[in-house]
Amino acid sequence: MGLKKIALVGGGQIGGVLAQLAAMRELGDVVMVDIKENLPQGKLLDIAEAARIDGFDSSLVGSNDYSAIKDADVVIVTAGLPRKPGMDRSDLMSVNAKIMTAVANGVRDNAPNAIVIIISNPLDAMVTLFQKISGFPKNRVMGQAGVLDSARFSAFLAWELNVSVKDVNAMVLGGHGDTMVPLLRYANVNGIPVTTLLERKYKGDKAKAAEVLEAIVNRTRKAGGEVVGLLGNGSAFYSPASAAITMTEAIIKNQRRILPVAAYLTGEFGIDGYYIGVPAILGENGVEEVVGFDLDEKETAALKVSLDAVKGNLAFMAELGF
Repeated sequence: MGLKKIALVGGGQIGGVLAQLAAMRELGDVVMVDIKENLPQGKLLDIAEAARIDGFDSSLVGSNDYSAIKDADVVIVTAGLPRKPGMDRSDLMSVNAKIMTAVANGVRDNAPNAIVIIISNPLDAMVTLFQKISGFPKNRVMGQAGVLDSARFSAFLAWELNVSVKDVNAMVLGGHGDTMVPLLRYANVNGIPVTTLLERKYKGDKAKAAEVLEAIVNRTRKAGGEVVGLLGNGSAFYSPASAAITMTEAIIKNQRRILPVAAYLTGEFGIDGYYIGVPAILGENGVEEVVGFDLDEKETAALKVSLDAVKGNLAFMAELGF
């Protein structure tokens, strides 16, 4: 039985890390497509030449033609203009909507049975546009955001509590941006509520614990911008790629992992007809099932604010003719 085929559309920083991680984990053979001549060829040749060192047998091929992704099992899309310092995700809309339209046509015509993971921003709008243009079943098109945002939230909690991040369980819902919804009630360290541990650290001072937790929430919401500001030129690339590879592995290996992804909702959480970040079971068919559960009044209100932001992006995209 041959390896699965993983196609990467976009040869930038994220694309390069995706290719390396997919090869090193031997998730499948990798092909990268980018419009810049020789870029994907050179990047994948470089990674392929490390096969003996890193111990993998995956094939890696770069191309400037969509025909190279023929019959891919999973397609990960990173193509688009990266966010720059001071640039809001909505500022990217006009340019990236044009790029996503071309990508959707290319994937539809060459890999009609693929499961597609979108990383390009503004994330929720780009996922929606890809599905609309491609006509793919909604369960086979999803966005990577929640896995990354939840990982960032978990890391910040672990650093504050001085515990291993491996033991932190935390999830973020909603759109990928400043309106995301970290679920404070459910955040825990091996079952112990984070709020309990923070109050313990601050010797029963609930006000101080709440203040620290709110600061962590705000840092989580602005984590992408923090990286952009530090880099000065470009945006996060290792962590988004790692998150997308986790999703890819769950799909290829039919792991049925519950991961927060931008999935299409049909009534779950009281939302119908929109892509937004929610927990979903990922398996061989893509989004196998959205995992709905009850939110309290505050969480419901926050998710509505996030949905309104997604709707705003979609309305703006429609004004631009997409």
